[in-house]
Amino acid sequence: MSEQVVLTSNTAPDAVDDVPPSAKLVLTVLAHEGSLTQSRLAEETMLPARTVRYALKQLEEHDLVTSQISFSDARQHVYSLNTDRFADPAS
Repeated sequence: MSEQVVLTSNTAPDAVDDVPPSAKLVLTVLAHEGSLTQSRLAEETMLPARTVRYALKQLEEHDLVTSQISFSDARQHVYSLNTDRFADPAS
């Protein structure tokens, strides 16, 4: 599990305002749970897989999440927050 990011109006980049509500939900789940696959995100958010796919596309276009191929199943990607885009709440 990656380091947890606290999402607040002070730590989230302005790009978060430009994504749909479904993408904000996916972003929140990634902040709380760490790196997850698309299917796991669909389970956690209870959104349809197609909606999660669209949300992840929006988040990637705004450089809010990153993806890499899963080591356990090369057919899947693992999505993570792009922590470089989020401010450190301690600062």
